[in-house]
Amino acid sequence: MDGFVAQSQTRSDLGRKSRQEKEVVEGKVKDKAQHAVTLNQATYDRIMKEVPTFKFISQSILIERLKIGGSLARVAIRHLAKEGQIKKIVHHNGQLIYTRATASD
Repeated sequence: MDGFVAQSQTRSDLGRKSRQEKEVVEGKVKDKAQHAVTLNQATYDRIMKEVPTFKFISQSILIERLKIGGSLARVAIRHLAKEGQIKKIVHHNGQLIYTRATASD
């Protein structure tokens, strides 16, 4: 009989623990970036000067390093490729991957 009482107490303790409020753990929230969505002269000059020196050029690289929007990054990549300052490595669906153009190209 003692075993039955001890067992029933542990079950009631378990029920009480599950009914207690759970501690809420908040994860870290990344701040929303404020990227430029229009092209001004300073941004254009920076794109034309810096981007052709990058070893690996993609839309996400331009967004991170130059703090510009995605559509602006795609336009910049197309413009630099048209001028021959960068060369295409891979174009798979929406992912454009380029590298700097060397003198031998």
